[in-house]
Amino acid sequence: MSNSISSPFPLAACAEMLWRDRPIEWRASRLKEQGFGVGLWNWPEHDIRKMEATGATFTIMNGYLTGRLTDDEGADELLRTARQTAEVGKRLGVQRLNLHGTGLGDRGLPVQPIEVVTGAMWMKARDTLRRIVDLAEDENVVFTLENLNLPVDHPGVPFGRAEDTMALVSSIDHPRLRLNLDLYHAQIGEGNLIELCRKCLPWIGEIQVADVPGRCEPGTGEVNWKGVAKALKAMGYAGPVGLEAWAAGDSDAALEAFRSAFTL
Repeated sequence: MSNSISSPFPLAACAEMLWRDRPIEWRASRLKEQGFGVGLWNWPEHDIRKMEATGATFTIMNGYLTGRLTDDEGADELLRTARQTAEVGKRLGVQRLNLHGTGLGDRGLPVQPIEVVTGAMWMKARDTLRRIVDLAEDENVVFTLENLNLPVDHPGVPFGRAEDTMALVSSIDHPRLRLNLDLYHAQIGEGNLIELCRKCLPWIGEIQVADVPGRCEPGTGEVNWKGVAKALKAMGYAGPVGLEAWAAGDSDAALEAFRSAFTL
């Protein structure tokens, strides 16, 4: 069944989080067979030629390897690795290249945690993102900036809240820099998801979902995903929705639960 028939949104899923005993190119092919786009994390972990050969639609991928928004050295490194990644992304036809406030290490923890974000860091982050937009124009790609939750998964990440990522992206207000609005992270850190989507709507490039608690597929936690889907359609959102969730059991069943939640 094609997701274009069953859902008002193009649906995708993070390949790294499903069928974890299978090769990544098998997972990409399986997602393609089921009508889903494919999300990836760090490209150096994969054989790009094998990924190209799957013919899958790659919707989003980490858009940098190292670096951060908040200081000169980190910004230069972010731009350097973002340019490398843009070249790989173009080979795969990746639609969006994803950024965070700082590089993430083991278990998603920041390589350089920042507990207090100063005014100077905000100004530097805006400057860094303007440079990202220039790079995106040169490379003909689109970057997104993702919100992350601080209480559970990513303590010490600067600009983690959706309120912060929206402030930065809206201040740049350029079509080559959009929001990756992750509603799993937002539910933990901020809540009020429908109103948050409405506020962020002009700058959203992708919406990502997983249920809370547990970060598994819709139906395993507390969020009314059908209500969120109906609200998104009513407010005119027609962009991609990506499942970035662990399967609570069988991966195919997790995908069907996701598809069902976003079928209207």
